[in-house]
Amino acid sequence: MSKFKIIMTGGGSAGHVTPNLALVPSLKKSGYDIRYIGSKDGIEKGIIESEKIKYFGISSGKLRRYFDIKNFTDPFNVIKGIFEAKKIIKVEKPNIVFSKGGFVSVPVVIAAKLCKVPVITHESDYSPGLANKISMPFCNKVCVTFPESLKKIKKDKGVLTGTPIREALFKGNKAKGLKICGFSNDKPILLIIGGSLGSVTINETIRSCIDDILIEYNIIHICGKGNIDKNLKNKEGYKQFEYVNDELTHLMYAADVVISRAGANAIFELLALKKPNILIPLSKKSSRGDQILNADSFSRNGYSLVIHEEALSKELLLQKLKEMSNNKDKFINAMNNCEIDNGVKNIVNVIKKYSIK
Repeated sequence: MSKFKIIMTGGGSAGHVTPNLALVPSLKKSGYDIRYIGSKDGIEKGIIESEKIKYFGISSGKLRRYFDIKNFTDPFNVIKGIFEAKKIIKVEKPNIVFSKGGFVSVPVVIAAKLCKVPVITHESDYSPGLANKISMPFCNKVCVTFPESLKKIKKDKGVLTGTPIREALFKGNKAKGLKICGFSNDKPILLIIGGSLGSVTINETIRSCIDDILIEYNIIHICGKGNIDKNLKNKEGYKQFEYVNDELTHLMYAADVVISRAGANAIFELLALKKPNILIPLSKKSSRGDQILNADSFSRNGYSLVIHEEALSKELLLQKLKEMSNNKDKFINAMNNCEIDNGVKNIVNVIKKYSIK
């Protein structure tokens, strides 16, 4: 019989759910019975239910930084969600609530505070997202991934934990990764990850200089749904995928250098695996700029080379690849000296400390 019960929340994107799942095995080992509150029809519902975790859906309004007619109606959905979450919390009687952010987490965090249940939240990015900014006053502790983030959190609520990384990541196999792609071990591998939807800009730039890259590397290109280039399907040394799931860990183990977006989950997985990398963060035109701050922090610490999207070109990409090839050991040494470890243990320790008996 479990000693404690925890309600987890977070949703809106896989980035708000995957870190929660990384905590689940350790929480279960520590004696926690897990429940999850998410939105009624969000991406998190299917992901969580596939893990056989009891799921509760509530109303939630999206939090926007731009004008939208729904900004006038969504606050009422948030209020409705608070009452729904409060009812669930009163029935389930958790010892603690853990939030990973996303718009659905706000009513859950507020409801927990009203029910006098401790709340721990985690912020992956360098700067807090809007949902976490709203939630922070209702939280007991805010776990952060970047040391610099502590300066942005008031009242000594911040604690540096790192980000939770799934156990499966460390079970990759290089030989399996090579076999999946049909590659031998004759050249180093360049892995390109353009985010869950892929990136047209990155895809086009890679393909514009593919023959130059293939002189030195075999290429694994995860290009996003609908972005396969049929003209390159049989290109020797080049393997395209729209999307990969369980195979990703094997592909990452096979990679010698990685080109990636700069979402916090992705870059801390690269750091954990000590993979030399070139980051191309989402520009401010299509984001709040969090990936730029993430990437700049990794650059300052010597973990990554960075190309800002506005500057991305065939020539600059080839230049940065050459720079990385010549200095891989320097980047690996910097990553080996990083004091931020897998955040699972640190976060679970914070959860244990604040769980009410």
